[in-house]
Amino acid sequence: MYHPVPVDTTSVELPEELLALTEQIAENVHDVWAVSRIREGWTYGEVRDSIAKTTPCLVPYGELPEEEKAYDRNTALETLRLIVSLGYMIEKKQ
Repeated sequence: MYHPVPVDTTSVELPEELLALTEQIAENVHDVWAVSRIREGWTYGEVRDSIAKTTPCLVPYGELPEEEKAYDRNTALETLRLIVSLGYMIEKKQ
């Protein structure tokens, strides 16, 4: 049986400038997901239906319900924390 063991990043403190990236990364995560779904034949529908391949989440990020945005934000935040916990530095080019 599969027992996921993600890297514990709870002690990682991100600098403010990296926290600001979270929303941009979250939006991109959603867009990457949406492109993939569209390529697979999914379309917008008010109800998620795996057989009809419809989902209410095929909308721009800004139109997603907060719970969906929170999922993408968490993915972004945990990715940034993992990068930092592995010893990498993220710098913005001037």
